[in-house]
Amino acid sequence: MAKEDFNKLFRKFSEIKAGVIGDVMLDTYWWGTVDRISPEAPVPIVSLKKKEHRLGGAANVALNVKALGARVSIFSLIGNDEDGQMLEGLFKEQEISTEYLLRSTKRITTSKSRIISRNQQMLRLDAEIVRDLDPADEQRLIDAVTRYVEQEQPQVMIFEDYNKGVLTRNVIDEVIKICNAKGVTTTVDPKRKNFFSFQGVTVFKPNLKEVREALNIIDENFDKPALKNIHGQLKERLQHRVSFITLSEHGVFYQDEEEADIVPAHVRNIADVSGAGDTVIAVASLVYAATKDTRLMASIANLAGGIVCEEVGTVAIDKKKLLQECKELIEEKE
Repeated sequence: MAKEDFNKLFRKFSEIKAGVIGDVMLDTYWWGTVDRISPEAPVPIVSLKKKEHRLGGAANVALNVKALGARVSIFSLIGNDEDGQMLEGLFKEQEISTEYLLRSTKRITTSKSRIISRNQQMLRLDAEIVRDLDPADEQRLIDAVTRYVEQEQPQVMIFEDYNKGVLTRNVIDEVIKICNAKGVTTTVDPKRKNFFSFQGVTVFKPNLKEVREALNIIDENFDKPALKNIHGQLKERLQHRVSFITLSEHGVFYQDEEEADIVPAHVRNIADVSGAGDTVIAVASLVYAATKDTRLMASIANLAGGIVCEEVGTVAIDKKKLLQECKELIEEKE
């Protein structure tokens, strides 16, 4: 792919409307230093220096979509609480539409607080409710998606499941039906609980560990024939189009009909893998929506996942850096 073609593709992202549906979270980072052990208990004393709030979970997917220039709307439920207000404020700062972000008095906003010293995570505190949405909230969310698809006519809907209860089987089933009826591409980053609930999606993106657990595969082999066999097993259960499996430091595998390959990872200075899956599904979704080119989708998303692993904590993809790496690293091999 020529350099100018990459420029054209990245400009095209601004024409795409994308919805992100799933479990949003407020990520809080406490940064400090450790110089001594507490006299009260055998634990380190962290002298706090800085506090940051970031978008996490499905919210981080939306942030990555926005970072590439697309118009994005978030679909989820948050609590009527201070963390929810903070999360909504962060969405607005990033110009992510909260028109379809719902509040509920029956749930709290999922939050994760991390204490970090010398780029190492010392402790994480989670506040969450993980039970499924009740039928009334399910219907509110489904109605919001219906309005969005009919009024906005988006190109892609991204499902980001963190097993926190927003993506119930009913919500998943109804939203896929709504999107398929209107020709909207659907992409999924699944988790174990609802792994096989995403019937008829376009792109299904588990990681290798998740897919092995779901299919009860003990064999450690992950060469192309083995991965093609995994695609066949997934296809039989899901009737989806594309399997896109991340292989950690070994890159990614994709299969679309008979076209299948492993795209190797590039050498990186890994600082933190948290949030990398969010970036991969966001980038893959936009590239596929813009081009329907599965190999290009896999190649660019593979680069993006590596780039964000060089940063500590959940961060959005740097569009300029990704474009430069596409020109330098993909063009040579395509």
